[in-house]
Amino acid sequence: MTTQYEKYQRPVKPEDPDAEYLTIQETAYVFRCSVKTIERRALSMGLGSKIGHRKMLSREDRRAMYEGRRDGTPVHISTPRRRRTAKKPATPARAAA
Repeated sequence: MTTQYEKYQRPVKPEDPDAEYLTIQETAYVFRCSVKTIERRALSMGLGSKIGHRKMLSREDRRAMYEGRRDGTPVHISTPRRRRTAKKPATPARAAA
């Protein structure tokens, strides 16, 4: 059984790939990548608009995303990893009284 979140993360084939506006899932299908990749890319480039309760990408947004891809910028936008804190030295075990 799939949850609603799992359905959201799947690319969906659009009725018209050249429509004025496409959802994130439809854009992922057209670009042949994951929904997460499109979300990260749109966020990093400041693209997309929220229409109602859906995030939509306009034709110009998709073109800018594609051009950025052709310019050699990476498609995968990695998030910075958290720095690990130094391990605390082990404390000697207390002697049993």
